[in-house]
Formats: sequence, structure tokens, C-alpha cells
Amino acid sequence: MKKQHFLLAFFFYAIAVFYLASTTPITAHEAKILYTSTDIVSILMRWGDSLGMGFIGFRVFFIFFGFVSIGLFYELSRRYFKKDEDVYLSTLIFMFLPGILTATTLVNVAILVLPLVLLFVILHGKGHYLLLPPIMLALFFIHEASIIFFVAVLLYSVMHKEKKLAIFSLSFLLAFLYLAKGIEIGGRPSGHFVEIFGLYATVFSPLLFLYFFFAMYRILLREKKTLIWYISFTALAFSLLLSIRQRVNITDFAPYVMIAIVLMLDVFNHSIGVRLPQFQKRYKRGFIVVMSFLALSVFLIVGHKLLFLVLDDTRTHFAHRIYKPYLLAKELKSEGIECYDGAHGRERYQLRYYKILPCPE
Repeated sequence: MKKQHFLLAFFFYAIAVFYLASTTPITAHEAKILYTSTDIVSILMRWGDSLGMGFIGFRVFFIFFGFVSIGLFYELSRRYFKKDEDVYLSTLIFMFLPGILTATTLVNVAILVLPLVLLFVILHGKGHYLLLPPIMLALFFIHEASIIFFVAVLLYSVMHKEKKLAIFSLSFLLAFLYLAKGIEIGGRPSGHFVEIFGLYATVFSPLLFLYFFFAMYRILLREKKTLIWYISFTALAFSLLLSIRQRVNITDFAPYVMIAIVLMLDVFNHSIGVRLPQFQKRYKRGFIVVMSFLALSVFLIVGHKLLFLVLDDTRTHFAHRIYKPYLLAKELKSEGIECYDGAHGRERYQLRYYKILPCPE
């Protein structure tokens, strides 16, 4: 991929992010965090909301961290690929992942975790071990699911005999156990295994995830296992195992899984490189098909509002729960009504953002 094509794609990406962030009403998840939570995510939301910039205000810090993640992923790709074309292609695939696009646009703890994980991997690769504990400490406090990250780092450090890294990761694991933090595990076999595949297909786009899954499995069997692979594969394996017994929150695992896009592209390049030109056509056609599905996923996300407006029955639209309270609030205000008692669950927090409160008794 040429530099000018990448810059053009990045320009489109930036426009898409700011368009979505400024036009998409507050989601139920965002509204609940804004009014009920006291963690770092809610603090950043309130700081941004105080700027008075509308929807983009409470999302502004998360947009910033999203672009930081892209910059760090570009730097990581430079360490993996010799050709600039591969660096640009890897970064383009990463930033246009539906999971990255939506995490950058909407309030999400994943977009705070992602740059820390990428920075950790980059600094580890450069041998800056003294800078790793502060990053691990930040992950420890920001993300309860980071216990998966510490398990992965411990496995890597033991297998590669890195004593300092093993001590750091083991210390944080023991702290998790002592404080009884981490992912809640419980329930009984309840059939969420297929559901988690669907969630990953949404985060990656369906065909891209299938190839990603194949690449991770191939590395397990025959390729060199790097720190990125340990982090990504451990998170992927844990999420699949947990899904057998309970519903899995995809944001707990996606930040650790998505960084392995560089490995997936590396596996693809290797598959192409070991074959004669006449046998490469099938792989190149497959690549075009996969990228076409990724592009379709991106256009569905960017154009979701238009699709919502043209549908006769909007209840079938995936963004129905986002736009319903927004349109209801506009209708109530147009009629001079300032209270409403028909909201349930998180919808009450969405209406609260639009200054529509429950009616006094």
C-alpha cells in the first residue's frame, strides 16, 4: 500500500470518527457510566461534557486515545515489517476494524487500555524494562480484566526466561488475587460459545476474524510465538472458555486480541511469499474479498443513521436503543413536556442527559 493511499484513507477515517462522535446520540452504556460510575471513564466523560460541545464533548478524550492507539500501532508495525507498504496496510486494517472505529467514537474503557498495551509491547521490544511497571500499574487500576494481560505476560516471561518480567507480572497477579479483583467467573454451561464468535465477528468483520483465528492457530502450531501472540491468544482462549459457562463482555478481551493484526498480516505475507506467482492468485483474491467485507462493515457503521431513518420498522435496527430516547426527548420537548415516566432501565439515564426527568409524584 502506498503512502498517499494510506494518508487518504486516514483522512476519511478522521472525518468518519468526528462525524459519528458528533451525530450519534448518547448510548445507554454511556449514559449509565456518566450518571452512576466513579471510575476513570466516567471522570473523563464529565470533564469532556463540561466543555459544552454536545455529543462530541463527553467523547473527546476517548477520540484522542483512539488516535494515540493508531499512532502506537503504526510504530509497532514498523518493528514487524521491513516494507513501508506492509506498515501502512497493517495500520489501515487496524484502524478500520469495526471494534476500533466504534471504540474511538463511543465511550469505552477498551480505548484507554489499548494504547497502554501497545506502549508496553513497544517498550518491551526496545528493552526499556524500567518503564514497564508503571504501565502495568495503570492497567491494574484502569481495567479489572487486565488480569488476563498479566497471565499472558507471565506465561511469556516464563517460556522466554525473562526473570524481571516474570516477577513484575506475578506480583500484579498476586495483587489481583489478594484484592479479589478481576473477571467474575460463575454460572453453568449456558450456550454463549457461539455468541462470542458472533461478537468477535462484529469487532473484526466476519471473514477477517475467520482468517485471524486461523493465523493465531497456525502460530500456535508452527510459528515463533512473540509477546503479542501470548497476549492476544491468551485473551482469545480465556474468552472462548468463559463463554461456555457465562455471557462474556467483549470489551474485557478485545483490546488484548486486536493488537495481533500485525501477526495476521505477517502470516498472510509468509503464505504468499513461499508460493510461486501462479499459485498466489487464490490468496490475493481471498484478500480482496476479506477487505471488501471489512469496507462494507465500515460503511454500515458510518451510514447507520441514514439506514435508521429510511427503515419502516426501526426496531430491527441495531441502533434503535440509541435513537429511540433521543427522538422521544425531541418529541416531548416540542410539546412542552419536561418529564416522562415510561422509561425503563438505562433509558432513564439517556433521557436524563436530554433533561427529561421522571415526573414528580
